[in-house]
Amino acid sequence: MIPFFTYQDDIPKGSGYQIFSATHFFCLAAVGAVMAVIAVIFIRCREKGRDRILKEIPIFLLCMEASKWIVLFSIHKANIGMLPLHLCGLAVYDFVPASFLPSKKARAFFGEVAVILLGPGSVFALLLPDWSFYPVWNFFNIYGYIWHELLLLYPLLLLIDRRVKPRIFHLWYEIVFLAVIVPPIFIFDKKFDCNYLFINWPDEGTPLSWMASFMGVPGYLIGYAVMAVSVMALIYVPFEIAAGISRKHMEIQK
Repeated sequence: MIPFFTYQDDIPKGSGYQIFSATHFFCLAAVGAVMAVIAVIFIRCREKGRDRILKEIPIFLLCMEASKWIVLFSIHKANIGMLPLHLCGLAVYDFVPASFLPSKKARAFFGEVAVILLGPGSVFALLLPDWSFYPVWNFFNIYGYIWHELLLLYPLLLLIDRRVKPRIFHLWYEIVFLAVIVPPIFIFDKKFDCNYLFINWPDEGTPLSWMASFMGVPGYLIGYAVMAVSVMALIYVPFEIAAGISRKHMEIQK
């Protein structure tokens, strides 16, 4: 039996599970069940209880990040590639201000970034987990599901509580967030030869590698930026439709 805290370097090939296999669906079902329970508890809570839950999630994420590094150092596998600098790792820099900043407008800013940028990213991560080479009963496999579950749950709770009301003219929120956070990550990538956010080189078999085939490196970053803004704009579409329906309903009632 493979030890629970085994890191990817020491995982024998074939120890994991296939994406969209019964095992994967079981993990997704477990994630969905936990999310549903927490959502029901959240809905039944009053304002103070909801505030507490929304503050506990980012604190729990910080504790998870700390526990990950404790494990990595204890098994002598700590490495620069495990920093929270990929898209889903950015939650630690977004959820904390979204819950703890004194300004309601500032909290709404970071909350909308969570809804439009981080939440959808976690959906793709859960559907196409890049940690599926781990056995199910492994710290890093369980960690991956819990982390991304919280990345999806937090923005959902913000929407349930109507603390965030996404509108397309707020698209600049995400653009500003990325404009602030991407340049330091780009410098870090260059200095330490990393590829966080895929801004140092494109991964093979992705739209980014296709862009690089005719735009070059780093020219593909222009196409990357256009694609990112376009995707975020598309994510706003359902919210715009819902807002339009709500306006019409209110007009009819008048």
